[in-house]
Amino acid sequence: MPKASDIKKNAVIEHNGKILAVKDISKLTPSGRAGNSLFRMRLYDVATGAKHDESFKSDDMLTLADFSRHAADFSYIDGNEYIFMDCEDYTPYHFNKEDIAEELLFITEDTKGIQVLAVSGKPVAIELPSAVDLEIVETSPSIKGASASARTKPATLTTGLVVQVPEYVAPGDKIRVNTAEQKFMNRVDAK
Repeated sequence: MPKASDIKKNAVIEHNGKILAVKDISKLTPSGRAGNSLFRMRLYDVATGAKHDESFKSDDMLTLADFSRHAADFSYIDGNEYIFMDCEDYTPYHFNKEDIAEELLFITEDTKGIQVLAVSGKPVAIELPSAVDLEIVETSPSIKGASASARTKPATLTTGLVVQVPEYVAPGDKIRVNTAEQKFMNRVDAK
């Protein structure tokens, strides 16, 4: 059983008799002497989709739910549903657009390394790869002679995500983005 401080985003836990998916975690550090770090988690009930906000002390023990991971690829959109296909047995996994809105900022038809988390066969969350390659559709023009350590500028990517990029990057360039921090990592050479 992991401590609350070891729980990551998209984990699935059992708490108060319910199976809950962790959608967001924020760490609160009280300034008092005996202050113990608190982890405030936004949880969603897997069965009903109801939202719960819970706070745990860093050493509270939590129970991970029995869930499975399935390698999947983005397949198609049907109205407000996004369908992902299992890479091994071609099982379709359906997600409502609102439930995966944050993850959609990193998903294109070419995104590889997506994992679907399922509890009792029901898809509950998407786990993204640590980095994805996306194309810049809008940013100010590149500056000749700009160095890699120079100032940054905002760039809009094909998915609508906006990240800060170095001044030498131009529209049409492909860049690698860290999915956890939503930050520019490097420019990707076209093949």
